[in-house]
Amino acid sequence: MSYEVLQVTSKAIDEMKKYYAADLKQSLPPGAVFAAKTKGVSITGYKSGKVLFQGKDAAAEAGRWREKASAPGAVSRTAAAPQKNPAGKAAKSAVDNHRFFPPANVAQLVLLGSDETGTGDYFGPMTVACAHLTHEQMKTMEHWGIRDSKTINDAVIRELAPKLVKECTYSLLVLHNEKYNSLQQKGMNQGEMKAMLHHQAIANVMKKCEQAGIEYSGVLIDQFVQPKRYFQYLKTHGKSWVNETPIYFATKAEGLHPAVAAASVLARYSFLTEMDKLEKAVGLPLPKGAGSFVDKAAKEILRQKGKEALYRCSKWHFANTQKALR
Repeated sequence: MSYEVLQVTSKAIDEMKKYYAADLKQSLPPGAVFAAKTKGVSITGYKSGKVLFQGKDAAAEAGRWREKASAPGAVSRTAAAPQKNPAGKAAKSAVDNHRFFPPANVAQLVLLGSDETGTGDYFGPMTVACAHLTHEQMKTMEHWGIRDSKTINDAVIRELAPKLVKECTYSLLVLHNEKYNSLQQKGMNQGEMKAMLHHQAIANVMKKCEQAGIEYSGVLIDQFVQPKRYFQYLKTHGKSWVNETPIYFATKAEGLHPAVAAASVLARYSFLTEMDKLEKAVGLPLPKGAGSFVDKAAKEILRQKGKEALYRCSKWHFANTQKALR
């Protein structure tokens, strides 16, 4: 599904609500001010100032309001659904040019979706989730506004995820910092770690589906490495994809299928929960990301709590560590 997100002022939100008055929905997703459905696009405005446009005409409808995207931190993101070339095949970017790219009708398939988060954050764990949604659950997810977690603020993630875990079949894995650091120091790179976590999470959901008699037609992984390398990572650690179920890889897969979007939200929620626990244990703020605020926090942890405390809550091989130690 194609989507765009604009950050606008509260005044613009009010204007948009009036503009779409004839198309407003009665039920709103958490944190929403209004939700409307027109031909070719769904529009949802949130208290945060973000406005989500979803559907085949998302770009055009968002363009109507782009001049209003003047709030501080205004953003515009697009994750387009697979486009068709004259041969009817899904168009691929260079990185997606492989035989495991999903078919053009991917959004209509019942798939297991797998995604991860926390890989670029100095503090906190790496989390991976795999989720299965039925056709009915996919409709529910769209109504709730489930999409790529990077386009939803953390407060909304905390509201959506508890509802989501009651609705879908899923598996969630957490690679805590001490284990992450141990594996990294033994020569395992992040790609290998992610591959093994995705593989295990997918296997867990497949087993749950088999036990419950739940059907699906394939698996879609948010691509973080070329499929050939993914399978090599599995082989290195004595694993392989031997199941006859089709497995697909695509970048920005959260925008291609709701099961991947659901996995993205679950993984992010787990990351936020683990960060809450770490902050409580350390007794100091742990900023997200890996920028200058993180450097300052790392130095403060090192000064007040010592090297071991920093090791237990960070990805030790990141450059932030050396900056703090200096």
